Amino acid sequence: MGFVWWRLPVGLPVLDPLGRFNVIFIGIWPLRFPGVLVGDGRLGGISGTISAYESLKLRGYDVVAIVIEDHGLINEIPLKSYLRSRVPVFVLPPIPQDPSNDLMEWFDESCNVFNSLKDIMLEAYLERMRRLNEMPRKAGDVFWWPFTQHKLVPPSAVTVIDSRCGENFSVYKVQNKEYITQQFDACASWWTQGPDATLQTELARDMGYAAARFGHVMFPENVYEPALECAELLLDGVGKGWATRVYFSDNGSTAIEIALKMAFRKFSSDHGILPELLKNNPTESCIELMVLALKGSYHGDTLGAMEAQAPSSFTGFLQQPWYTGRGLFLDPPTVFMHNGKWTVSLPEVFHSATLKPEDTTFRARDEIFLKSRDESNLAGLYSLYVSQQLSQYSTLSETNKQIGALIMEPIIQGAGGMHMVDPLFQRMLVNECRHCRIPVIFDEVFTGFWRLGVESAAELLGCVPDMACFAKLMTGGIIPLAATMATDAIFDSFTGDSKLKALLHGHSYSAHAMGCTAAAKSIKWFKDPYTNLNITSEKSQKMLLRELWDAELVQQISSHPSVSRVVTLGTLFALELQADESDAGYASLYARSLVQMLREDGIYTRPLGNVIYVMCGPCTSPKMCTLQLLKLYTKLEEFTLVKTKMNIN
Repeated sequence: MGFVWWRLPVGLPVLDPLGRFNVIFIGIWPLRFPGVLVGDGRLGGISGTISAYESLKLRGYDVVAIVIEDHGLINEIPLKSYLRSRVPVFVLPPIPQDPSNDLMEWFDESCNVFNSLKDIMLEAYLERMRRLNEMPRKAGDVFWWPFTQHKLVPPSAVTVIDSRCGENFSVYKVQNKEYITQQFDACASWWTQGPDATLQTELARDMGYAAARFGHVMFPENVYEPALECAELLLDGVGKGWATRVYFSDNGSTAIEIALKMAFRKFSSDHGILPELLKNNPTESCIELMVLALKGSYHGDTLGAMEAQAPSSFTGFLQQPWYTGRGLFLDPPTVFMHNGKWTVSLPEVFHSATLKPEDTTFRARDEIFLKSRDESNLAGLYSLYVSQQLSQYSTLSETNKQIGALIMEPIIQGAGGMHMVDPLFQRMLVNECRHCRIPVIFDEVFTGFWRLGVESAAELLGCVPDMACFAKLMTGGIIPLAATMATDAIFDSFTGDSKLKALLHGHSYSAHAMGCTAAAKSIKWFKDPYTNLNITSEKSQKMLLRELWDAELVQQISSHPSVSRVVTLGTLFALELQADESDAGYASLYARSLVQMLREDGIYTRPLGNVIYVMCGPCTSPKMCTLQLLKLYTKLEEFTLVKTKMNIN
């Protein structure tokens, strides 16, 4: 086994002329080389050595040893004390003042140190390889992975992720030889990821500061800078123009639970069905509140969130024996591209309607979002349908059921199969609910913070909610944190003289300092044109992401015989493979071979049944996105050829 020594610039951090962290360090980060830190044995060198060590650790580098030159100050003793045996410290004899004459003697004196260094590095490398090799088997023995049928995942199918840098995993593979390769995280690690390599480093540093300064502190009735700054940024960003309050929680599903409680309280207050208002009509105290929601929606795995979604693979008796489905679930019209054209696909309930071609076909995707569509025949049809559905619950029926909230994922249904819901339909839903004084919840856990090319999907929809839930990209995806945002009217429905009227819901780590710090950094980073080169502005000064997916390639893929539909918006590109009904749906394994081809070609994707999607971050370059689409198209051709041969045989 040989050694390659790579000398990096002295001193940390090393900045480029623009003040950014040196590209050399970012470039070698994914390679995961073990590092030897050459410290400073001179007077004052202890602090510099410790600073350099901590800078390297904070940026994800492995330091296997520290070497200093002996200047007679025994700097190694305090260094060893500080490091607590985590890293060995070696001392080289003083370098001769005239190296041209005395180096051989110095090398002889240093031989033992260099041999020990070599042994330490070799030992670290072998231990790392041993651990990487055993990880797939051990993972299968001890993990219970979510959304995974373990019988279908042998050790050879386990992806060993050694590190992450920006959009890419460093993946360990064994195919004739051991090596580390790069894979583009095309599922954005369940839609959470957005940072480039530079932001990843910034987040690590800022979160370290927050942890050192605050650790964790109690949130109720307290205030501290990270939480306050985060709330202010949320209100001035995704909540601008409608929200006045921020309720922190720990993840998207619990943010939904909180929003449901808020909505039901507001509805009950507005419609006079709070217990304190029922003294003259006690029979109404048994009212069952339901939600108005869309089929194909998904709002999380906690019990209340699951009750707010239509029956699906996630809610059946195998998964959730308590599920009843407390809602009126409407089948939404969807929008997609096929053969280069954007089309509205109407559910069966609308098939008898007489419509013009321009009502359901569009030359460009942006036409779908035009507010002028509100005057179309289709808008009237949508409104009438929603009104008729709501009228069933306008007065108390024999079952005492009432619609107490509208909840929906604006524009894109994520886990339901990356369906784009017609924004006109969702706008009409909101309008009709406003007429009935039904509070509106936007589930933006997936869609928020530039995922769809704007900071909030409400901007695309052209209307605002009473409550909205955010998570995932809010912190740059580096740590869990969620926020339920609400209007003053929602907040006021919990105001009173008794604590029992307050919102009695909370989490031990509500508004934790590390999460709020990460969120504040990410929110500012994503919308700053200096740090996010994809940010652009229209004439209206509305901030947008530039188009990330090559339009010609998108059209080409949408016309492929193996593709039934394509959806592309913001950081999302999704396609559904043409498949028989038996090979479609969430449990489908139809795409399995294509997924394997993509992973072997450097794209880590995880399908939703026969739906394949590629998701980048708000800062990902269009060039990088084009590369992924080119790879996808190539593998799609190979996949089609294989399937064709199988059908012939």
